[in-house]
Amino acid sequence: MPRSILGAELIAEPSGPADLSHVDPELRAAALQVLSEPSAPMTRANLAAIRALWVPPPLLQAPEVRLLTVPGRRGDPGVPVELIGAAPKGQLRPAILHIHGGGFVSGRARNLTAFCQQLASEFDCVVVNVDYRLAPETPYPGPVEDNYAALAWLHREAPRLGVDPARIVVMGESAGGGHAAILTLLARDRGEIPVRGQILLYPMLDDRTGATRMPPPHVGTIGWNAAANRFGWESFLGGEAGGARAPAGASPARVADLSRLPPTFIGVGDIDLFVEENFDFARRLVLAGVPTELVVVPGAFHAFDFVAPEARVSRDFTRAWKAALKTAFTA
Repeated sequence: MPRSILGAELIAEPSGPADLSHVDPELRAAALQVLSEPSAPMTRANLAAIRALWVPPPLLQAPEVRLLTVPGRRGDPGVPVELIGAAPKGQLRPAILHIHGGGFVSGRARNLTAFCQQLASEFDCVVVNVDYRLAPETPYPGPVEDNYAALAWLHREAPRLGVDPARIVVMGESAGGGHAAILTLLARDRGEIPVRGQILLYPMLDDRTGATRMPPPHVGTIGWNAAANRFGWESFLGGEAGGARAPAGASPARVADLSRLPPTFIGVGDIDLFVEENFDFARRLVLAGVPTELVVVPGAFHAFDFVAPEARVSRDFTRAWKAALKTAFTA
């Protein structure tokens, strides 16, 4: 099931016969699968049950996965991470700091371990997969500081891990993409750790989506919807989503200055709830002078590439972000 892969609850709007007219033909069977299993509304009362649904896929035989706890920041607890493909001998290799999805409130690093193993093998790189604390138990900035602590550890320990500290890319999907964007902005502002690039797959960037900004009827009904988004952001912010103000740096779409960020890839489907905020974020990055690639996939819903990886649009999408990752590693 896709929920066991991405670590994000796939949510559909249960409202009569499905209208698949906006869905790519090769994705329609997968869309019907998601729509046939509508979930209960995301609330704090049923959050434990939602989290319990995740069954991680089996690990690959290689590369090796080591479970570590790296020091937290400023008295925070240690941060569990998975260290994948480390090889301290030989030529220094690039690295990915990977952040899982789950709407800020669910998912675990282990849901994406096999995916990270594939990346480590394909790109001959090291991957650090972060198991940050979840909201609402730990709201902003706790999870962000967890991710920063993992990034700082990766940079500090780079020679020992066989990593080139100048070739670290931050990557995430959905809420993990939102976390990746927050982390890259924070790294820029603190000026302690260089980030080579960011790969943001349908990232969750704007707390106003689903709160004060509603999508058109054909957008955001498969995979992740407005109500779930509002709950995720309210849990993460520890207060109202879409209000007049958000904590500084918590909602990337509200950050005024997007200059001096590393090359960025953003990919999203055109019926994903996040399409407008992703499009606008990419536009602002371009105007701020940041090398930016935006891929908008017609007829694709949230996490379509994980739900239907063999569809043509999924394969094209995967090739696009992998090409951007290769460029970040080699440029």
